[in-house]
Amino acid sequence: MKTSFISDLNSEQSITSFFLVCEKEIRNTREGKPYLRLELGDRSGTIEARMWDQFESAVKDVNRDDFVKVQARVEIYRNRLQLALLQLRLAKPEEIDLADFLPQTKADVAKLYAQLLEFAGSIANPFLKKLVAAILNDPAIAAKYKRAPAAKVMHHAYLGGLLEHVISLCGLAKLAAAHYPELDLDLLLTAAILHDVGKLDELCYDRAISYTVEGQLLGHIMMEFETVSKAMDAIEGFPTNLKTVVQHLLISHHGEYEFGSPKLPMIREALVFHYLDDLDSKLAAVRTALALESGEPEWSAYSGALGRKFLRLDQFLKSASAKAEENVPNPKLFQ
Repeated sequence: MKTSFISDLNSEQSITSFFLVCEKEIRNTREGKPYLRLELGDRSGTIEARMWDQFESAVKDVNRDDFVKVQARVEIYRNRLQLALLQLRLAKPEEIDLADFLPQTKADVAKLYAQLLEFAGSIANPFLKKLVAAILNDPAIAAKYKRAPAAKVMHHAYLGGLLEHVISLCGLAKLAAAHYPELDLDLLLTAAILHDVGKLDELCYDRAISYTVEGQLLGHIMMEFETVSKAMDAIEGFPTNLKTVVQHLLISHHGEYEFGSPKLPMIREALVFHYLDDLDSKLAAVRTALALESGEPEWSAYSGALGRKFLRLDQFLKSASAKAEENVPNPKLFQ
Protein backbone atom coordinates (compact mmCIF):
# COMPACT_ATOMS: atom_id res chain seq x y z
CA MET A 1 0.00 0.00 0.00
CA LYS A 2 1.35 3.40 -0.98
CA THR A 3 2.06 5.74 1.92
CA SER A 4 4.17 8.62 0.52
CA PHE A 5 2.93 10.80 -2.34
CA ILE A 6 5.17 13.11 -4.36
CA SER A 7 3.28 16.24 -3.35
CA ASP A 8 3.98 15.46 0.32
CA LEU A 9 7.76 15.02 0.02
CA ASN A 10 10.24 17.27 1.81
CA SER A 11 14.00 17.57 1.44
CA GLU A 12 16.25 15.45 3.66
CA GLN A 13 13.42 12.98 4.11
CA SER A 14 13.88 9.20 3.82
CA ILE A 15 11.03 7.28 2.24
CA THR A 16 9.96 3.80 1.24
CA SER A 17 7.07 3.84 -1.21
CA PHE A 18 5.63 2.73 -4.56
CA PHE A 19 5.82 4.69 -7.79
CA LEU A 20 5.09 4.33 -11.48
CA VAL A 21 8.06 4.44 -13.86
CA CYS A 22 7.29 7.21 -16.37
CA GLU A 23 10.75 7.31 -17.94
CA LYS A 24 13.87 5.17 -17.69
CA GLU A 25 17.33 5.75 -19.12
CA ILE A 26 20.98 5.04 -18.41
CA ARG A 27 23.13 8.15 -18.57
CA ASN A 28 26.82 8.86 -18.09
CA THR A 29 28.45 11.41 -15.83
CA ARG A 30 31.05 13.77 -17.28
CA GLU A 31 33.65 11.26 -16.14
CA GLY A 32 31.91 8.54 -18.12
CA LYS A 33 30.43 6.65 -15.17
CA PRO A 34 26.94 5.26 -15.91
CA TYR A 35 24.00 6.03 -13.65
CA LEU A 36 20.26 5.34 -13.68
CA ARG A 37 17.79 8.16 -14.26
CA LEU A 38 14.08 7.58 -13.70
CA GLU A 39 11.04 9.79 -13.76
CA LEU A 40 8.67 8.42 -11.16
CA GLY A 41 5.04 9.35 -10.74
CA ASP A 42 1.88 8.99 -8.73
CA ARG A 43 -1.49 10.74 -8.78
CA SER A 44 0.02 13.89 -7.24
CA GLY A 45 2.77 14.47 -9.80
CA THR A 46 6.18 13.30 -10.99
CA ILE A 47 9.71 13.48 -9.65
CA GLU A 48 13.15 12.75 -11.06
CA ALA A 49 15.12 9.95 -9.40
CA ARG A 50 18.72 8.81 -9.77
CA MET A 51 20.64 5.75 -8.67
CA TRP A 52 24.40 5.99 -8.80
CA ASP A 53 25.70 2.58 -7.77
CA GLN A 54 24.82 -1.10 -8.20
CA PHE A 55 21.68 -0.42 -10.20
CA GLU A 56 22.23 -2.77 -13.15
CA SER A 57 20.75 -5.91 -11.64
CA ALA A 58 17.97 -4.01 -9.86
CA VAL A 59 16.56 -2.47 -13.03
CA LYS A 60 17.27 -5.04 -15.73
CA ASP A 61 13.60 -6.12 -15.68
CA VAL A 62 12.16 -2.68 -14.91
CA ASN A 63 10.64 -0.77 -17.81
CA ARG A 64 8.49 2.27 -18.46
CA ASP A 65 4.94 1.87 -17.08
CA ASP A 66 6.09 -0.65 -14.47
CA PHE A 67 5.33 -0.13 -10.80
CA VAL A 68 8.33 -0.18 -8.45
CA LYS A 69 8.99 -0.08 -4.75
CA VAL A 70 11.84 2.21 -3.79
CA GLN A 71 13.81 3.20 -0.75
CA ALA A 72 15.19 6.68 -1.28
CA ARG A 73 16.41 9.93 0.20
CA VAL A 74 14.72 13.18 -0.86
CA GLU A 75 17.21 15.84 -1.95
CA ILE A 76 17.16 19.24 -3.63
CA TYR A 77 18.92 19.65 -6.97
CA ARG A 78 18.71 22.93 -8.88
CA ASN A 79 15.91 24.10 -6.60
CA ARG A 80 13.78 21.03 -7.31
CA LEU A 81 13.13 17.93 -5.26
CA GLN A 82 14.81 14.76 -6.48
CA LEU A 83 15.09 11.19 -5.18
CA ALA A 84 18.44 9.56 -4.54
CA LEU A 85 17.55 5.86 -4.85
CA LEU A 86 19.09 3.40 -2.40
CA GLN A 87 17.07 0.30 -3.29
CA LEU A 88 14.57 -0.55 -6.00
CA ARG A 89 12.49 -3.55 -7.07
CA LEU A 90 9.42 -4.37 -9.16
CA ALA A 91 6.21 -4.07 -7.19
CA LYS A 92 3.94 -7.06 -6.78
CA PRO A 93 0.41 -6.74 -8.25
CA GLU A 94 -1.22 -7.09 -4.85
CA GLU A 95 0.81 -4.10 -3.58
CA ILE A 96 -0.66 -1.69 -6.12
CA ASP A 97 -3.90 0.29 -6.13
CA LEU A 98 -4.26 2.07 -9.50
CA ALA A 99 -6.21 4.88 -7.83
CA ASP A 100 -2.92 5.94 -6.18
CA PHE A 101 -1.28 6.63 -9.53
CA LEU A 102 -3.76 8.28 -11.87
CA PRO A 103 -5.35 11.57 -10.80
CA GLN A 104 -8.93 12.06 -11.92
CA THR A 105 -11.64 14.67 -11.96
CA LYS A 106 -13.82 15.05 -8.91
CA ALA A 107 -16.80 15.88 -11.13
CA ASP A 108 -19.46 13.43 -12.28
CA VAL A 109 -18.26 12.37 -15.75
CA ALA A 110 -21.71 11.20 -16.87
CA LYS A 111 -23.21 14.58 -16.03
CA LEU A 112 -20.35 16.40 -17.77
CA TYR A 113 -20.85 14.37 -20.94
CA ALA A 114 -24.59 14.97 -20.88
CA GLN A 115 -23.83 18.68 -20.59
CA LEU A 116 -21.45 18.40 -23.54
CA LEU A 117 -24.18 16.79 -25.64
CA GLU A 118 -26.50 19.67 -24.71
CA PHE A 119 -23.96 22.19 -25.97
CA ALA A 120 -23.56 20.16 -29.16
CA GLY A 121 -27.33 20.00 -29.60
CA SER A 122 -27.61 23.79 -29.34
CA ILE A 123 -25.58 24.31 -32.51
CA ALA A 124 -27.94 25.78 -35.11
CA ASN A 125 -25.93 25.26 -38.30
CA PRO A 126 -27.16 21.86 -39.59
CA PHE A 127 -23.80 20.80 -41.03
CA LEU A 128 -21.80 21.72 -37.92
CA LYS A 129 -24.44 20.04 -35.77
CA LYS A 130 -24.17 16.82 -37.81
CA LEU A 131 -20.37 16.98 -37.66
CA VAL A 132 -20.17 17.34 -33.89
CA ALA A 133 -22.87 14.71 -33.32
CA ALA A 134 -21.10 12.22 -35.61
CA ILE A 135 -17.96 12.47 -33.51
CA LEU A 136 -19.52 12.59 -30.02
CA ASN A 137 -21.93 9.73 -30.76
CA ASP A 138 -19.18 7.39 -31.95
CA PRO A 139 -18.96 4.84 -29.07
CA ALA A 140 -15.16 4.48 -29.34
CA ILE A 141 -14.62 8.24 -29.31
CA ALA A 142 -17.15 8.82 -26.51
CA ALA A 143 -15.42 6.28 -24.24
CA LYS A 144 -12.07 8.03 -24.70
CA TYR A 145 -13.59 11.52 -24.44
CA LYS A 146 -14.99 10.68 -20.99
CA ARG A 147 -11.60 9.49 -19.73
CA ALA A 148 -8.90 11.52 -21.50
CA PRO A 149 -6.75 14.15 -19.80
CA ALA A 150 -6.32 17.50 -21.54
CA ALA A 151 -2.53 17.36 -21.31
CA LYS A 152 0.34 15.42 -19.79
CA VAL A 153 1.47 18.26 -17.52
CA MET A 154 0.36 21.75 -18.56
CA HIS A 155 -3.33 21.86 -17.57
CA HIS A 156 -6.23 19.56 -16.67
CA ALA A 157 -3.65 16.76 -16.52
CA TYR A 158 -5.91 14.11 -15.01
CA LEU A 159 -8.54 11.63 -16.14
CA GLY A 160 -11.63 13.53 -17.22
CA GLY A 161 -9.57 16.70 -17.59
CA LEU A 162 -10.29 17.12 -21.29
CA LEU A 163 -14.04 16.93 -20.70
CA GLU A 164 -13.80 19.54 -17.92
CA HIS A 165 -11.74 21.80 -20.19
CA VAL A 166 -14.17 21.52 -23.11
CA ILE A 167 -17.25 22.15 -20.96
CA SER A 168 -15.56 25.26 -19.58
CA LEU A 169 -14.72 26.43 -23.10
CA CYS A 170 -18.30 25.95 -24.26
CA GLY A 171 -19.47 28.17 -21.42
CA LEU A 172 -16.85 30.79 -22.29
CA ALA A 173 -17.86 30.62 -25.95
CA LYS A 174 -21.48 31.46 -25.07
CA LEU A 175 -20.36 34.37 -22.89
CA ALA A 176 -18.03 35.72 -25.58
CA ALA A 177 -20.72 35.48 -28.27
CA ALA A 178 -23.23 37.24 -26.02
CA HIS A 179 -20.75 40.06 -25.37
CA TYR A 180 -19.57 40.33 -29.00
CA PRO A 181 -22.67 39.80 -31.17
CA GLU A 182 -20.62 39.73 -34.38
CA LEU A 183 -19.18 36.33 -33.36
CA ASP A 184 -20.63 33.09 -34.74
CA LEU A 185 -21.47 30.99 -31.68
CA ASP A 186 -21.84 27.82 -33.75
CA LEU A 187 -18.22 28.10 -34.89
CA LEU A 188 -16.98 28.78 -31.36
CA LEU A 189 -18.85 25.77 -29.96
CA THR A 190 -17.60 23.55 -32.78
CA ALA A 191 -14.04 24.67 -32.09
CA ALA A 192 -14.44 24.07 -28.36
CA ILE A 193 -15.78 20.54 -28.81
CA LEU A 194 -13.41 19.41 -31.57
CA HIS A 195 -10.15 21.33 -30.98
CA ASP A 196 -8.57 18.61 -28.82
CA VAL A 197 -10.11 15.38 -30.14
CA GLY A 198 -6.64 14.49 -31.39
CA LYS A 199 -5.56 14.17 -27.76
CA LEU A 200 -7.78 11.12 -27.40
CA ASP A 201 -5.09 9.21 -29.30
CA GLU A 202 -2.10 11.51 -28.85
CA LEU A 203 -2.03 10.61 -25.15
CA CYS A 204 -2.17 7.24 -23.45
CA TYR A 205 -3.66 7.12 -19.97
CA ASP A 206 -4.00 3.53 -18.78
CA ARG A 207 -1.29 3.58 -16.11
CA ALA A 208 0.28 6.99 -16.54
CA ILE A 209 -0.36 10.03 -18.68
CA SER A 210 2.16 9.92 -21.51
CA TYR A 211 2.38 10.08 -25.28
CA THR A 212 1.59 7.35 -27.77
CA VAL A 213 4.04 6.72 -30.60
CA GLU A 214 1.59 8.36 -33.02
CA GLY A 215 1.17 11.26 -30.63
CA GLN A 216 4.91 11.83 -30.48
CA LEU A 217 5.30 11.63 -34.26
CA LEU A 218 2.23 13.59 -35.36
CA GLY A 219 0.82 15.65 -32.46
CA HIS A 220 -2.82 16.20 -31.69
CA ILE A 221 -3.42 19.02 -34.18
CA MET A 222 -2.43 16.84 -37.14
CA MET A 223 -4.36 13.88 -35.72
CA GLU A 224 -7.60 15.79 -35.17
CA PHE A 225 -7.29 17.54 -38.54
CA GLU A 226 -7.45 14.11 -40.17
CA THR A 227 -10.26 12.80 -37.93
CA VAL A 228 -12.49 15.83 -38.34
CA SER A 229 -11.79 16.15 -42.08
CA LYS A 230 -12.89 12.53 -42.64
CA ALA A 231 -16.04 13.18 -40.60
CA MET A 232 -16.88 16.22 -42.74
CA ASP A 233 -16.26 14.26 -45.94
CA ALA A 234 -18.74 11.63 -44.73
CA ILE A 235 -21.55 14.20 -44.43
CA GLU A 236 -23.38 14.57 -47.72
CA GLY A 237 -23.34 18.12 -49.03
CA PHE A 238 -20.98 19.52 -46.40
CA PRO A 239 -20.00 22.93 -47.84
CA THR A 240 -16.41 23.12 -49.05
CA ASN A 241 -15.87 26.63 -47.68
CA LEU A 242 -17.26 25.66 -44.27
CA LYS A 243 -14.91 22.67 -44.21
CA THR A 244 -11.97 25.03 -44.78
CA VAL A 245 -13.15 27.27 -41.91
CA VAL A 246 -13.43 24.34 -39.50
CA GLN A 247 -9.99 23.09 -40.52
CA HIS A 248 -8.56 26.56 -39.88
CA LEU A 249 -10.14 26.69 -36.42
CA LEU A 250 -8.37 23.42 -35.58
CA ILE A 251 -4.91 24.20 -36.90
CA SER A 252 -4.75 27.76 -35.51
CA HIS A 253 -6.00 27.23 -31.98
CA HIS A 254 -2.54 27.32 -30.37
CA GLY A 255 -2.28 30.87 -31.66
CA GLU A 256 1.43 31.10 -32.47
CA TYR A 257 3.88 29.19 -34.64
CA GLU A 258 6.18 28.70 -31.64
CA PHE A 259 3.35 26.97 -29.75
CA GLY A 260 2.70 24.48 -32.54
CA SER A 261 0.06 26.18 -34.68
CA PRO A 262 0.66 25.52 -38.40
CA LYS A 263 -1.19 28.78 -39.10
CA LEU A 264 -1.95 31.92 -37.12
CA PRO A 265 -5.66 32.63 -36.42
CA MET A 266 -6.93 34.55 -39.45
CA ILE A 267 -10.66 34.33 -38.82
CA ARG A 268 -12.33 36.40 -36.10
CA GLU A 269 -13.74 33.32 -34.33
CA ALA A 270 -10.38 31.53 -34.58
CA LEU A 271 -8.64 34.42 -32.83
CA VAL A 272 -11.25 34.59 -30.07
CA PHE A 273 -11.21 30.84 -29.57
CA HIS A 274 -7.42 30.80 -29.24
CA TYR A 275 -7.59 33.30 -26.38
CA LEU A 276 -10.44 31.45 -24.67
CA ASP A 277 -8.47 28.20 -24.87
CA ASP A 278 -5.33 29.92 -23.60
CA LEU A 279 -7.19 31.56 -20.72
CA ASP A 280 -8.86 28.35 -19.58
CA SER A 281 -5.61 26.40 -19.81
CA LYS A 282 -3.58 28.96 -17.87
CA LEU A 283 -6.19 29.45 -15.16
CA ALA A 284 -6.29 25.68 -14.66
CA ALA A 285 -2.51 25.72 -14.20
CA VAL A 286 -2.87 28.51 -11.62
CA ARG A 287 -5.55 26.51 -9.83
CA THR A 288 -3.24 23.50 -9.65
CA ALA A 289 -0.37 25.56 -8.24
CA LEU A 290 -2.56 27.15 -5.56
CA ALA A 291 -3.93 23.74 -4.55
CA LEU A 292 -0.47 22.33 -3.81
CA GLU A 293 1.12 22.73 -0.41
CA SER A 294 4.11 25.03 -0.79
CA GLY A 295 5.28 25.54 2.78
CA GLU A 296 4.68 29.28 2.35
CA PRO A 297 1.44 30.68 3.75
CA GLU A 298 1.08 33.43 1.14
CA TRP A 299 2.60 31.82 -1.96
CA SER A 300 1.60 28.86 -4.11
CA ALA A 301 3.87 26.07 -5.20
CA TYR A 302 6.03 26.94 -8.21
CA SER A 303 4.17 26.40 -11.48
CA GLY A 304 6.50 24.87 -14.03
CA ALA A 305 3.82 25.39 -16.69
CA LEU A 306 3.72 29.16 -16.10
CA GLY A 307 7.22 29.71 -14.71
CA ARG A 308 6.20 31.46 -11.49
CA LYS A 309 4.52 31.26 -8.11
CA PHE A 310 1.14 32.84 -7.37
CA LEU A 311 0.06 34.94 -4.43
CA ARG A 312 -2.59 33.36 -2.22
CA LEU A 313 -4.64 36.54 -2.43
CA ASP A 314 -7.21 35.70 0.27
CA GLN A 315 -4.48 34.85 2.76
CA PHE A 316 -2.46 37.95 1.83
CA LEU A 317 -5.42 40.30 2.28
CA LYS A 318 -6.45 38.56 5.49
CA SER A 319 -2.97 38.94 6.99
CA ALA A 320 -2.83 42.61 5.93
CA SER A 321 -6.21 43.21 7.57
CA ALA A 322 -5.06 41.47 10.76
CA LYS A 323 -1.89 43.60 10.89
CA ALA A 324 -3.94 46.77 10.44
CA GLU A 325 -6.19 45.81 13.34
CA GLU A 326 -3.13 45.14 15.52
CA ASN A 327 -1.88 48.67 14.84
CA VAL A 328 -5.13 50.38 15.85
CA PRO A 329 -4.54 52.11 19.23
CA ASN A 330 -6.57 50.85 22.16
CA PRO A 331 -8.24 53.96 23.70
CA LYS A 332 -8.51 52.24 27.09
CA LEU A 333 -4.74 52.34 27.38
CA PHE A 334 -4.85 56.14 27.51
CA GLN A 335 -7.65 56.58 30.06
